[in-house]
Amino acid sequence: MKMKQTLNLGKTKFPMRGNLPQTELQRENIWFENKVYEQRQKMNEGKPSFMLHDGPPYANGNIHIGHAMNKISKDIIVRYKSMNGFYAPFVPGWDTHGLPIEQQLTKAGKDRKAVGPVIWRKMAEEFARKQVKTQMADFKRLGISADWDNPYLTLLPEFEAAQLRVFGEMAKKNLIYRGKKPVFWSWSSESALAMAEIEYHDIESDTAFFSERVKDGKGLLDNDTYFIAWTTTPWTVPASQALALNADFEYSQIQPKGSDKKYIVASALLGAVAPKFGWDEYEVVATFTGKELEMVTTEHPFMDREILVVNADYVTADAGTGAVHTAPGFGEDDFATGQRYNMPVIMNVDDQGKMTAEAGPDFEGVFYQDADKVSLQKLEEADALILHEPVVHSYPFDWRTKKPVIFRAVPQWFASIDSFRQDILDALDDVKFQPEWGKKRLYNMIRDRGDWVISRQRVWGVPLPIFYAEDGTAIVDPEIIDHIAELVAEHGSNVWFEREAKDLLPEGYSNEHSPNGEFTKETDIMDVWFDSGTSHQGVMATRPNLSFPEDLVLEGSDQYRGWFNSSLITGVAVTGKAPYKSVLSQGFVLDGNGEKMSKSLGNIISPNEVVKEMGAEIIRLWVTSVDSSADVRVSMDLLSQTSETYRKIRNTMRFLLANTADFDPKADTIAFDDLVAADQYFYARFNKLVADIKAAYDVYDFQAVNKLVINFINVDLSAFYLDFAKDILYVEAPKGHDRRSLQTVLYKVLVDLDKLLLPILPHTAEEIFEYLEHEEGDFAYLTEMPAVADIVNADELMAKWSEFMTLRDAVNKALEVARDAKLIGKPAEAAVTLFLTDDQKAWLDSLGQDVRVLLLVSQLHVASADEADEADDATDFDGYKIAVAHAEGEESPRDRMYHTDLGADPDFPMLSAHEAQIVRENFPEALTEGLE
Repeated sequence: MKMKQTLNLGKTKFPMRGNLPQTELQRENIWFENKVYEQRQKMNEGKPSFMLHDGPPYANGNIHIGHAMNKISKDIIVRYKSMNGFYAPFVPGWDTHGLPIEQQLTKAGKDRKAVGPVIWRKMAEEFARKQVKTQMADFKRLGISADWDNPYLTLLPEFEAAQLRVFGEMAKKNLIYRGKKPVFWSWSSESALAMAEIEYHDIESDTAFFSERVKDGKGLLDNDTYFIAWTTTPWTVPASQALALNADFEYSQIQPKGSDKKYIVASALLGAVAPKFGWDEYEVVATFTGKELEMVTTEHPFMDREILVVNADYVTADAGTGAVHTAPGFGEDDFATGQRYNMPVIMNVDDQGKMTAEAGPDFEGVFYQDADKVSLQKLEEADALILHEPVVHSYPFDWRTKKPVIFRAVPQWFASIDSFRQDILDALDDVKFQPEWGKKRLYNMIRDRGDWVISRQRVWGVPLPIFYAEDGTAIVDPEIIDHIAELVAEHGSNVWFEREAKDLLPEGYSNEHSPNGEFTKETDIMDVWFDSGTSHQGVMATRPNLSFPEDLVLEGSDQYRGWFNSSLITGVAVTGKAPYKSVLSQGFVLDGNGEKMSKSLGNIISPNEVVKEMGAEIIRLWVTSVDSSADVRVSMDLLSQTSETYRKIRNTMRFLLANTADFDPKADTIAFDDLVAADQYFYARFNKLVADIKAAYDVYDFQAVNKLVINFINVDLSAFYLDFAKDILYVEAPKGHDRRSLQTVLYKVLVDLDKLLLPILPHTAEEIFEYLEHEEGDFAYLTEMPAVADIVNADELMAKWSEFMTLRDAVNKALEVARDAKLIGKPAEAAVTLFLTDDQKAWLDSLGQDVRVLLLVSQLHVASADEADEADDATDFDGYKIAVAHAEGEESPRDRMYHTDLGADPDFPMLSAHEAQIVRENFPEALTEGLE
C-alpha cells in the first residue's frame, strides 16, 4: 500500500479554471429557464420591503462600462437584500423618448418632414424597442437578476398616462405656465433645453468695447459724452436695448488728452482699461454713482434705437468697463432687467441660429457666430469700436450634439419652481445621502435653479396635453388632462398625433374663448426629464408589487442635476414629499490614466468585450474593488489584476470543497463547545467577519466587502488557518475528533462565504453550490444570508488569540533567523523553546491548545523566562525570548515532521507512534500489504 493512500487528500471535481465566458452564459440560461428571480420574489412575499428604483438609462446603443458599474451595483444590493429578509423586487427601466433617437433615424436617411409625425413616431418607437432589446441582453449577460419580462419603458401607454396625470396635478396647483423668457436654445437640436441637458466647455470668443453717445443726459451729461459698453457676444448688439450699470459703483467721466470726447467708465476699472484704450493721459471731469446715471439715454451705434441706462446688480468690477450691453431676448439677467424697465423683447435669431430681417439687411440669414464679425465691422464703420480682443470663458453646450447653445427668449411652457422651492428644499431633510455631500449639492442646485422649461419642439415624446381656443387662449384644464391621460392609457400617446383636437376633447366640450367650437392642440412635447422624472408615479406608485416612496435610488453623480433633480421636483409637487428615502451616487468611470473615455482617444473599454475575454464575474468583482463614490479607473491591466484576485477566491473555495468532501454536516458537525480551541477561535473570527461583511453590505460599501473577503482569504485562511489545517486534514484519522472539528469550521466558512459572495459573484457562487450536496435547495440565491451567531465571551476569546498571533509572528521571526543561519530549512525541521514569564505561561495554558501544531514546528518546549539567561541561543522577539534548534529524531515520510519515536510500532517502522495508530485503525490493509 502506498503511503499516499493513508493520507486524506482532498478531492473535488470543481474545476480549477472557471472558463467564465462559456459557463456563465449556460448558467444564466438555467436561471431564466427556472425563473430563479421569480422564485426568490415568491419566497419573500410578506417580508419587509426594500424598493430600489432603477433610474432609466437612455435606449441608444450597447451599454458602456459606466452602465455596467451602475447596474451591477444595483444587482449586488438587490441580491443581498433578497437573501437577508427583504422583499426586494427590481424592475429595470429605459428612457425611450427624445432627440437622440430622432437623430439616429435622420442618420439612417429618414426624413421626418416627409413621412409626417405619426409615421415618424412609429419608426422612433420601433428603433427604441430594438435598443432596449440590445441593452437588456447586455445587462442580462452581466448576471443581473431582475423582472426582465416586465421592464418599464417611458413609451408604454400606462407610463405615459401616469406622466400626464402628474402634469395634471401640477396644473391643478398652478405650477404650469406659458411664458416668453430666455431659455437654453440648441440651434443644433432646434429645441429648448433644460439645465440637465447642458454641459460647459471653455471657448474663445470675441469681446468688444464700444461707445454709445449720450442722447438725453438728464442734466448730468452733455451730448459729447459716451458710455463705453462691454460685451462678450457682439452678435447680440443689434438686439441691444439697455446699458446696465451697478447702482452702487462710482463712475468717472473722463476726457483723454487731445480728444474732444468724454467717456463714462467705472472708476474701479479705469486703471485697467485706460492703457488698453490708449489713454496715456486723461482728466477726470466728474464722478457719478450708477444710481445717479439711471434713466439717461444713449444712441445705439448703428440701429435707429434709443438705449436706456439702467441699474443691475449683476454688473461687477472684475472685468469690462462697469457698463454692460443688455439685450433682454438673449440672457436671463438681461431679460429680468428688461422686465423691470418694461422693455419689449427683440428676438432677431431663428430656430436654426440664423439672424432674421429684424437684425437688419447686413445680418439677415447670417449664422449667429458669424454675425460677430458683421457686428464688429458695423461698430467700426460707426466709429464706435474702441477695442476687441479674444477672451476664454466657460460657455454652455448641448450635451447631446456637443454644439454651443444660446439664450433665446421664445414662448415656452414652464413648471414653476419658485412658487414651491422651499417645499422642495425642506423635503431633502427626510432624505439620506451617500456620500453626505450629495445633499448639499442637490440643495444648492434646487436653490439656484430657475423655473423648469418643460416644452420641447420635437415629435418623439409625450405631448403637452394643452389646447388653444380660437382667440389663442391656452386651455390647461386638469379635467381635460385627465381625459387625455385615459385616452393615452388605452391607445398610447400616438393618439394625440393621430386625432384632431375636437376628437381628443371630451364630447360636447365648449369654451367661452371658442364661440365657434374650434380648437387647436399644442405641438410641443414634454422634456424627457419630465418623462423619467415622473417614474416614481409611473412605476413605483402604480405597480402592485412595488411601493412609493422608494427606499433607494443609485445613479451617477451627474444625476444631481438630472434624474435626482427632476424626480424630486415632481415628487414634491404631486405628493408633498421626496420620492426617495436615500440617494446613493457614484462617480464616473475613467481610463487607467484618469482620462475620460472617448472614441477619439481609443480608450473605451466595452463591457461586452471584457465579458467575452474574461467573463462577467471579473467586471462584477472589479466594481467592488473601487471606491465608486468618486471617479474610478479601469483598464485591461486593472481587470487582469482583478482576474488574479478572482482566481485566488476560486481556488480557495475549491480547497474548501475538496477538504470537506467527506464531511456530512448532519452527522459530523462538532458542537462549538467541543471544538478544538483553535477551531473555536477561528469560528469566532469568521463569525465576526460575517457580521462585518453584512454591515458593509447594509451601507452599500462594496469596497469594504471586497477588502474584508480578500483579507480574510489571504491572511486569516491562507496564511494561518489553512497553513496548519493541512497537517490535520491530511494526516489525522479521517473521522477523528481533531479533523472533524476543523472540518466543522471549514464547512461553515465554505457555505457561509459562498452566500456572502453571491451578490458579487453569482455565477461562481451558484457553481460552488452545486457541489454542496448536503445543502437544501436548487440554487444558492434561494437560500438566506448566514446569521451572526451569539458566541459567549467572543471578545475575550478574540483578544486571547490576538496575543497568540503576536507570539506566532515572534516565532516566525526566530525561524527566519535560524533559516538564514542555515540551522534549519523549513519550520518542520525546527525545535522551538519558549522562555515564558509566569503570566505568559498562564496565558498560553489558557488557550487549551497544542500550539506546536499551529506553529508548524516538530517540537516545542516551554521553559521559564529565568532560564533564558543561561541559554546561549535565546533571543528576544517582540517581547518573547525564543531559541531555535534543529529538531531531534528523524523525519516521517507521512507527515513530514521530525519524531523521536519513529518505529515505535514495529509494523510501521517509518511512522511515529501516533501515525502508526492512525494507520492501524483506519487503513488495516496496510498491515497485510505493508507501506511504501
